[in-house]
Amino acid sequence: MTPNKAPGGRPGQQLQRRLGVFDSTAIGLGSMLGAGVFVVFSPAAALAGPLLVLAVAVAGVIAYCNAVASAQLAAKYPASGGTYVYGRRQLGEWPGFIAGWGFVTGKTASCAAMALTFGHYVAPAYATPLAVAAVVVLTGVNLLGITRTAMLTRILLAVVLATLAFVAVASLLGPHPAGAPASGTTAPLTTPAGGWGVLPAAGLMFFAFAGYARIATLGEEVKDPTRTIPRAILAALAGAFVIYLGLAALLQWHLPPQLLAGSTAPLLDAVAVSQLSGGVPFVQAGAAAACLGALLALITGVGRTTLAMARERDLPGPLARVGGTHTVPFVAELAVAGVVIILLLLSTNVMTVVGFSSFGVLIYYAVTNAAAFTLAGRPWHAPRWLNVLGFLGCLVLAVTLPPASMLVMAAVLTVGMAGRYLVLRLRRTRRKD
Repeated sequence: MTPNKAPGGRPGQQLQRRLGVFDSTAIGLGSMLGAGVFVVFSPAAALAGPLLVLAVAVAGVIAYCNAVASAQLAAKYPASGGTYVYGRRQLGEWPGFIAGWGFVTGKTASCAAMALTFGHYVAPAYATPLAVAAVVVLTGVNLLGITRTAMLTRILLAVVLATLAFVAVASLLGPHPAGAPASGTTAPLTTPAGGWGVLPAAGLMFFAFAGYARIATLGEEVKDPTRTIPRAILAALAGAFVIYLGLAALLQWHLPPQLLAGSTAPLLDAVAVSQLSGGVPFVQAGAAAACLGALLALITGVGRTTLAMARERDLPGPLARVGGTHTVPFVAELAVAGVVIILLLLSTNVMTVVGFSSFGVLIYYAVTNAAAFTLAGRPWHAPRWLNVLGFLGCLVLAVTLPPASMLVMAAVLTVGMAGRYLVLRLRRTRRKD
């Protein structure tokens, strides 16, 4: 029998196609309804003020452009790695590297943020040990194979959807007649901005919509990818957009503007001041499940992109090893988990990381749109002007993010590019010798 070959050409390194439309959609939606849905509305509201719903809509439009581009490319290149692979094939090695490096570094930091948020919701006094334990356990689940990852994602997604439905009902019922006790999660009251704050708020909200990238990065493990990937990406994005838009409208209607802008856990506060204030522990449990679901999908997606970059020697070759009973990229998964644990021990600020990750992912999708623009065969729903809108939209949102997040991620991208340039020069020198 002829051994399977991975895109990088190594025999026996092929991942197995086990995911259908339902599982793929669940992984994408689970990523988009992660910890972000429980924290991102407040900083976005502080920037956009009464125009929060508009910020969500802007983020959703750019996300749709990116989703269409991702679906086109993933159907043509159904391999692990997402835009890292698409950029290399359609635009060249450097655009592909920029996309892959931005995704791996930004999303590895996001893994740490999700794990730490989980720890703070469950037991704040032991947040870091719990976060490390979550990374270890979920990495173990990933090593059991992609079907186990999909099954756990479905369970966690069901818990999160039930929690969000409860928050929506509590908000619709209005405030507690006795003025329920505060949840203790609010920061000092913040005066919401507005106007020019819509764009940076949309940039932060984009963090919540970026989960459909996980479907594309799993392209090598999806059955009938030409049909499955586009359907799963668009279905996951449509579901997330409706939920985020609805929650934004409900929170603005239910909570005073200053409370929404200053809260560190807006969904928790929405329930705490409602007639269903006794349900605060349920929301805490739902937030913990959301963090775990997002962390599970993030570790999976970052591991697959790391695998793809290692196959092309943009990362160390051993990271490309695939094996074990369940055919998983075990070296990449373990490496990602190790880096996340180090970040957790160093500690991170969750919202700073949201901006950091948003910048990296917006650059990633700018490359996605540029790559999709070069495709010849196009379905009717994917005109080239949509790629142009997505490309420009990503760049505009990226440069309007909070300056600290933008500068840190720009520095990380620069370091990665400089490192690759030096490695390539060293390889050329060795070949001449």
